[in-house]
Amino acid sequence: MTFDKSPLIDPKKLEKLAMTAVKVGLRLEKGQDLVITAPIGALPLVRLITREAYKAGAGLVTTFYSDEDAILARYEYARDESFDRASGWLYEGMAKAYEGNAARLAISGDNPMMLAGQDPAKVARANRANSMAYKPALEKISNFEINWNIVSYPNPAWARQVFPGLSEDEAVTRLAEAIFAASRVDRDDPVSAWAEHNARLKTKSSWLNGERFTALHFTGPGTDLRVGLADEHEWHGGASKAKNGITCNPNIPTEEVFTTPHALRVEGTVSSTKPLSHQGTLIDDIQVRFEGGRIVEAKASKGEEVLNKVLDTDEGARRLGEVALVPHSSPISQSGILFYNTLFDENASCHIALGQCYSKCFLNGASLSQDEITAKGGNSSLIHIDWMIGSDKVDIDGIKPDGTRVPVFRKGEWA
Repeated sequence: MTFDKSPLIDPKKLEKLAMTAVKVGLRLEKGQDLVITAPIGALPLVRLITREAYKAGAGLVTTFYSDEDAILARYEYARDESFDRASGWLYEGMAKAYEGNAARLAISGDNPMMLAGQDPAKVARANRANSMAYKPALEKISNFEINWNIVSYPNPAWARQVFPGLSEDEAVTRLAEAIFAASRVDRDDPVSAWAEHNARLKTKSSWLNGERFTALHFTGPGTDLRVGLADEHEWHGGASKAKNGITCNPNIPTEEVFTTPHALRVEGTVSSTKPLSHQGTLIDDIQVRFEGGRIVEAKASKGEEVLNKVLDTDEGARRLGEVALVPHSSPISQSGILFYNTLFDENASCHIALGQCYSKCFLNGASLSQDEITAKGGNSSLIHIDWMIGSDKVDIDGIKPDGTRVPVFRKGEWA
């Protein structure tokens, strides 16, 4: 079996995606090491990215692969105590690599329903153990200490989920083309296309930073939510400078501008507008109520048990770490495709994230300690899970310190 080429996936666009990941996503510097994580089915893209990285002057490229069959074998045959363990030694090694200024690239593309048939309690235990072990490495990423990037590859099982009415071959081709379009690699010059897009996002984040809102008020079907914003918060979108001085695009694709909510100042109710695919489980029709910044009531029409186990991960799991604005007219939204993949679906809709905040979303965030971030309202958690709350029926007002309301979104679009 060869992984070099697939007749289902346009090879030129796949090469452009690899180039874009290195030159736009990471902006890898000469001599910089790179750590890649990927599902084993994404080997064609891994190989192309590895070549692009070395052509850009990478020091050493190291890839860690995951395999669906191996993951499922654990749930079928492993001893019960296995689900309270994780490979901490591996994540400690990753954290050490990031401390040495290695860049990080993740390729997403796992089967979104991989664990749908497994015991939710075991899934929750395994996720918690993994989150705890991963924390030393995740902090380097969430604190934006290094340049990092995520791109995607069309796994056949993922493609079948997105396009259930097509044959597997047709579904893979369709999903590949959707990934390429959303990632702007269907253009003649993706690098220039990304420069223009980053400039547009910068315009939006600069306006929001100039307004200095203290809160955002979301209203729509099933939603009446006031999201207080962290003290001295800062909006970001598109390309951003990491603490190591490298400006990168962490997410490809991205259509959002985002900042940090105040962990103690979120009130009201909110309903999801798209399903959330989390660790192999689909969670749909989420409805939650916040008091004092904390989720005190949560329900879902599907995956409610998994949702509540996620919320019990730690104290910060019931509080917000991110709020992001995305117009309903974004290309991903207009494609009409539900990707069952947060990297894409979050860029079709305004969204909030449970859990860990981003330290870079504060004025002078690079110089702040964890205690200072907490004092300004930043949340801390083992998780960071985005879910979608925007649609063409949702309005958003920005609230000034004196109570003045400024229209930000009307019917899902920038006001």
